Amino acid sequence: MALTLVTGGARSGKSRHAEGLVADDAAVTYVATGQSDDGSDPEWTQRVAAHRARRPSGWTVLETRDVAGVVRAASGTVVVDCLGTWLTGLVDDAGLWADLPAAGRLVHTAGDILGDALDASTARIVLVTNEVGLAPVATTASGRWFQDELGGLNARLAAVADHVHLVVVGRVLDLSLAPVVR
Repeated sequence: MALTLVTGGARSGKSRHAEGLVADDAAVTYVATGQSDDGSDPEWTQRVAAHRARRPSGWTVLETRDVAGVVRAASGTVVVDCLGTWLTGLVDDAGLWADLPAAGRLVHTAGDILGDALDASTARIVLVTNEVGLAPVATTASGRWFQDELGGLNARLAAVADHVHLVVVGRVLDLSLAPVVR
């Protein structure tokens, strides 16, 4: 497996950077983890449309939260965009925002399953995620929980990634050789 983790703040260019990393690959599966666009949120509709327009027509696009299943089945290149919407979707789908301890168990189990799939994969994988440390501290329990859970997942995946890129204001910093916090 060749694993690259691309992180950064909102609108930093992390998705465009991840897509650029694999632009020359022959077979790309793009996993969109966000909610389907049903037209009820005009701003979300615009975001989804911009992402769709930017992707090459030859890529296979899957809108799913079964990231581990896609990784296990992959033989080419996989781009997952993004782990923040994946984590949110897992908790939304399970209806667990009012039970954060149960949500934490769900996310940890899903993270273990994803980690096992990544370890077993021979595919090239690019994971996109939000760097929660670049955002204001949430003022709600669920917001702080989200920051903690996604931050922990990001650190866990960065520790095993071959490459880690931080995208800030449209600039890429390669953190691959930086020391790992133990």
